Amino acid sequence: MELKGTVQDIIYKNETNGYTIATFDMESADTTIVGYLPFVQKGDSLKIIGKFVTHPDYGDQFKVETFEKIMPETLDALEKYLSNGIVKGVGPATAKKIIKKFGEETVEVLKADPDRLTEIKGITKKKAEEINESFVANWELWQIVGFLEKFGIGPQSANTIYKKLGANTISIVENDPYVLSELGVKVDFSQIDKMALDLGVERNNLKRVDAGIRHGLNLATYNGHSCVLEANLITFVTKLLRVSEDDVLDGIKDLRVKEQIKIEEREEIATTNGKTELCIQTWIYLIDYYKTELNIAQRILGLEQADNIKRISNFNKELEKTEKATSLELSEKQVEAVKMVNDNNVCIITGGPGTGKTTIIKTIIDIYKSRGKKVVLCAPTGRAAKRMTEATGEEASTLHRLLEIGKVSDEKPDPDLDVTPIDADVVIIDEMSMVDIFLMNYVVKALFKGTKLVLVGDTDQLPSVGPGVVLKDLIDSKRVPYIRLNKIFRQALQSEIIVNSHKVNEGINFLENLQNGETDEDFAQINRSKTQGETKLASQTVTRNDFFFIQEKSTMQIINKILELYNLDEQIITPSKKGDLGTKNLNKLIQEKFNPASVIKNEKKFGEVIYREGDKIMQTKNNYDIMWRRKSEINSGIFNGEMGVIEKIDDEAGEVKIRFDDDKVAFYGYQDLDQIEHSFAITVHKSQGSEFQTVIIPIYQAAPMLLTRNLLYTGMTRAKDKLIMIGNPFTIQFMINNEKIKQRNSGLKYKIENL
Repeated sequence: MELKGTVQDIIYKNETNGYTIATFDMESADTTIVGYLPFVQKGDSLKIIGKFVTHPDYGDQFKVETFEKIMPETLDALEKYLSNGIVKGVGPATAKKIIKKFGEETVEVLKADPDRLTEIKGITKKKAEEINESFVANWELWQIVGFLEKFGIGPQSANTIYKKLGANTISIVENDPYVLSELGVKVDFSQIDKMALDLGVERNNLKRVDAGIRHGLNLATYNGHSCVLEANLITFVTKLLRVSEDDVLDGIKDLRVKEQIKIEEREEIATTNGKTELCIQTWIYLIDYYKTELNIAQRILGLEQADNIKRISNFNKELEKTEKATSLELSEKQVEAVKMVNDNNVCIITGGPGTGKTTIIKTIIDIYKSRGKKVVLCAPTGRAAKRMTEATGEEASTLHRLLEIGKVSDEKPDPDLDVTPIDADVVIIDEMSMVDIFLMNYVVKALFKGTKLVLVGDTDQLPSVGPGVVLKDLIDSKRVPYIRLNKIFRQALQSEIIVNSHKVNEGINFLENLQNGETDEDFAQINRSKTQGETKLASQTVTRNDFFFIQEKSTMQIINKILELYNLDEQIITPSKKGDLGTKNLNKLIQEKFNPASVIKNEKKFGEVIYREGDKIMQTKNNYDIMWRRKSEINSGIFNGEMGVIEKIDDEAGEVKIRFDDDKVAFYGYQDLDQIEHSFAITVHKSQGSEFQTVIIPIYQAAPMLLTRNLLYTGMTRAKDKLIMIGNPFTIQFMINNEKIKQRNSGLKYKIENL
């Protein structure tokens, strides 16, 4: 449906993405319009296309799919538009004078003949120029939205494109539409490509082929790869663009000459047509990814080969003194690990839960601090750093804060970025499996030669969200000393969570041992019982200490059981964002039941989400500018993964008060709400590096790529005191058997081995 009218009032506008709620005045009636309307202001005349929808709380609304700004069609409407303050230097009085003087010529005068404005008393030549510049700038914004909309690019993306390319957006895009694929906007490459072809670009045009190659390489990096086999890239691009292999080879040569890509030939064992042999493989990188891997390899080897100036003499005596002072009894492997740190500048400690990694870290801290050495603890995320602090009693920082790289961490990675040097004798990084090549590159750039670097992690957990498999590559290169802990300590053996997670890691189905012959009907059924005001879990048959499994086969049964068992102190962890058992739906259902709408609770609708006082939320990006207060301490910076609760929503001030888990209190403007999401339920990936007292994990049919052994293992190991798994035992068996970790293409191991 198409409507024409004027924006009467702006009820809400997100300045970041342009999402707007406004009243719309038509000749026949008024209505509320919602949608992405960047550059739209009060008084603008619009032609909008969309449909009427009925919102359960706010009634009938017109949902805008696309829009076009039009000049006001009457002089009264034009005067109203000029009076609303959009055009710099024009208020209601000046607008009235301009309309009275120029009438139907007003738009042409404002746009093309501003000197005539000086005919009006009070408008100087300088002011006339300001009015012209402001009017033309707004006019250009309108044209940009209209231009991009013709190619299927919506207003939200148009807003982002304008912010990055500026007033010359149209001429830049007309000259090279493929520039859009490098901006990180939500536009499919196929859309950009169709746009280019519609503008007359030849099918085998070198710019088009280059863009297709870059697109293929970018897609690979989104899946965790840092490089692509040349043969696979050629196949992909020829099919994508419908060009010849020779055209793609010409593009590869062109990008190589322009130093936008790097080609690396490696002698590797490969399997072709069922035959395994040693051969030369050609790998292609985007240049920044190659430079990043190379720098990590060079600096890691440089650190390890430097003089061991932080080595402590009489180390065995120091170790004995520490063991006595702390009443710790280290195993042989733990002693070996601590000595390895003293004997080397770079080393790796890896192992699953309950294998003694924290005891080793504590011992290292005690020994080096007793000798006056500075030990710095850090981790990739805020929650992982907090967990490290709690486990060791020493302050741990996020890597982003330590390196002061937070303000650019969510943008396109820059291998040449300047980072703050780390002032330390020993740097210990926990949760190393979460560290991608770009973050690792920033770390090694910040270290002085002679600083000891201790990398701690679990290679069996999910890999980093970003590209690469840094921890695995460093271990597999065999150029970096490492120790793998595989013994579960006595205290940990009392935890079925730890025992069963290790079984999963070894490919053993823990359910076979749990069932002990019980029937499906009574197997591990857990009911709520309330005693003296406390909610407790009681099992009719099998409790197994801190571990529970509830057999439910249908999605609806799993949802109902979650809603029956959940309380706000527990954390739901699920494999996916999407679907009935994904985070989006579960968060909505949990909010409806456990924090429903109430006259005593304020709420704020943001896009399609309603935030309410009492909601649990998670920060989804690093933001170093948000101020926070904790008692008398005032500072700034909230990091990706930090969780908290909405304490107050203040419509008058236009802000939301959030208290985070570490008692920081921050105030978010409504425009900042795109940085948070509900966290009653979070994905396994988002949970990595965190630990929760009680965890509920739904186990259900999903895409095989989500139902993997390492995803199950990672989710289970997030629980500290109690783990409740609800779902189908056959799906658990499938996940345990599905040990195929998606192979990531990386050259870090090769570079370390061959330097």
